[in-house]
Amino acid sequence: MRSAVAIISCALIVALVDFSIAGKERHLENGRVVYLELAPVDPRSLMQGDYMALRFRIADDARPSMQRSDSPGARGIFGRRDLATADGRIVAAVDQRSIASHRRLDDSRPLAADELLLRYRVREGAVKFATNAFFFQEGTGVRYERARYGEFRVAPDGELLLIGLRGKDLEPLK
Repeated sequence: MRSAVAIISCALIVALVDFSIAGKERHLENGRVVYLELAPVDPRSLMQGDYMALRFRIADDARPSMQRSDSPGARGIFGRRDLATADGRIVAAVDQRSIASHRRLDDSRPLAADELLLRYRVREGAVKFATNAFFFQEGTGVRYERARYGEFRVAPDGELLLIGLRGKDLEPLK
């Protein structure tokens, strides 16, 4: 009896993992391509081993419009008030090159033709889009030093998947 429960549990877990992977594959295949400009990162943490620390300008631009917490225990780095919300979406304007810029927080108003939703998360007082690191093959870090944009696939609900980094003219990094 116990082995049957274990086998059924394992099969269920495998099915859930497969379902999740299939969803990400659809996202990669059908998501809209959008570019987010990288923001400066402390050079000491820019390249750490086999990954690059990432920050996006759109996060810096959106931060002032986000709700602050007034609770006394909500002081973040350098005494600034931490953000009260942990997750949300912003409305981003997308130009003809598919570069996204902050327009407003999502307020459920209909989107204009040049707008899309981007999901963000707040972790340790920082606004994050999809990821805060880009991992690459050992010994190829020099290639990514010219990175100026993150290339994403965006699902209709605003969920982002980082698929690569691009140079200042959106060229692939070689």
